[in-house]
Amino acid sequence: MAANRVLDDFAKLMTDASEVAQGVRREAETAVKSQLDRLLATMDVVSREEFEAVKQMAAKARDENEKLSKRVAALEAAISAGAGNTTSK
Repeated sequence: MAANRVLDDFAKLMTDASEVAQGVRREAETAVKSQLDRLLATMDVVSREEFEAVKQMAAKARDENEKLSKRVAALEAAISAGAGNTTSK
């Protein structure tokens, strides 16, 4: 019976130690997260949402640039063709 009591006490001790370790882990995670948040706040870092928004804007601008380049090329070709059709007097 004394052996059961010793084992029960040991099991309780291990359970308490496990709970303490989990508490320490949570506090450490909170401290590290706080430090990282503070560090990122001092750096000039954009959020993922801001990055994605700018990425979409750049893709749209690139598409518009390609369309305008094709239009300019077509207009230049039309001007060149029109200049070749003129006859001198």
